[in-house]
Amino acid sequence: MKKTISSALVISTYNWPEALDLCLKSVANQVVMPDEIIIADDGSGPETQAVIERHKQSLKIPIKHLWHMDEGFRKSIILNKALKESSSDYVIQIDGDVILDKHFVYDHLAFAERNTFIRGTRAMLTKEKTEKVLREGKVKFSPFEDGLNNWYNALRLPLVRWLGTRKEMSSKRVRGSNLSFWKADFIKVNGYNNNLTGWGHEDEELAARFINNGIMKKIIKLSAVQYHLYHSVHSKANEPKHADEVDRVISEKIKTSSNGYSEI
Repeated sequence: MKKTISSALVISTYNWPEALDLCLKSVANQVVMPDEIIIADDGSGPETQAVIERHKQSLKIPIKHLWHMDEGFRKSIILNKALKESSSDYVIQIDGDVILDKHFVYDHLAFAERNTFIRGTRAMLTKEKTEKVLREGKVKFSPFEDGLNNWYNALRLPLVRWLGTRKEMSSKRVRGSNLSFWKADFIKVNGYNNNLTGWGHEDEELAARFINNGIMKKIIKLSAVQYHLYHSVHSKANEPKHADEVDRVISEKIKTSSNGYSEI
């Protein structure tokens, strides 16, 4: 594929350097590389910094590390800070606890389309599989191997990828671990909502404002494959409040955040 748009791969992380190391190893295997990598670090310790510095030496594209103090789950804020540093037209967003198929960036760019944002899926590794993968440093998988839940999300079938593609005007089931959008659209809706601190729904709230601006969700399967490492669940103390905010954005047709990207 001949690249016609510039792209940034934005990776959010927090205090799991072993997972981030595997994630960046899978980035190094991409058949099409992004133009820049931006690490959105929600307050990790020096071990994470060491992993990033090591990969800066081996990868041949710029890596920027955006960090702020650990004051609890502030993913929305650090993602806005990271996007401020991007000079690319198109943003592919993942979490630092996923391992990418080598065609991941290629597939997102192949599906990029004006007035849309892309929501992908992920295959989930079991706890036992994750422990083994971290021990062995494995970054290449088959959808048919043991230790994968919802293995069908690991299928990449480019000849029939249209079967797994559809569009809808809904923010439901949007996850920031497999998401892409035009930076201009992100700025238009004023980015992530900085008021959403703690786990839950910050990505759906962003998507709801995309939808309210007529930017349609494109769901892709059979492409953009990623493998999610098992981890314990974050505290969901703020989840109900965040869900209510998503409902408010939808019902009131809110198009921009009052405290988002431009307030950083």
